Amino acid sequence: MPVLEHISYNDLNARQKEQFNFQKLASLLASYGFNCIKLADDWQDADFLAYHISKNTTLKIQLKSRITIQRKYVDKEIWIAFPHKGSWYLIEHDQLEAKVGKHTSWLKSGSWLVAGRFSSVSINPKLLHSLAENKLFEVQE
Repeated sequence: MPVLEHISYNDLNARQKEQFNFQKLASLLASYGFNCIKLADDWQDADFLAYHISKNTTLKIQLKSRITIQRKYVDKEIWIAFPHKGSWYLIEHDQLEAKVGKHTSWLKSGSWLVAGRFSSVSINPKLLHSLAENKLFEVQE
């Protein structure tokens, strides 16, 4: 039997980090009854699909390494998944943009106004509080 060794996330390259994050999030979403399918080509701007085992629900999810909004996701029913301080968040992009507009000045930034995107490694307390309903937890049996 091979010896199993933990890896350091920081030692992974960008593609390996994306795959690592997909596996972690897919495991977490399984607790909510979702089966996840990784897409090879960002189909309809999604990195993967998550479909619910007992409902007629399929989420198109864009996986990010931090909180991110992008104009190209507006009105496309794209869900944004991102980690923050050891927890995962999942929110429909347009809802995230509305919360960002209410609790930050990001929509007035040059990054948003010129490039049509904004991301941050930090989240202010008001925005973080509003995201509490979008925080994913491991479901215990």
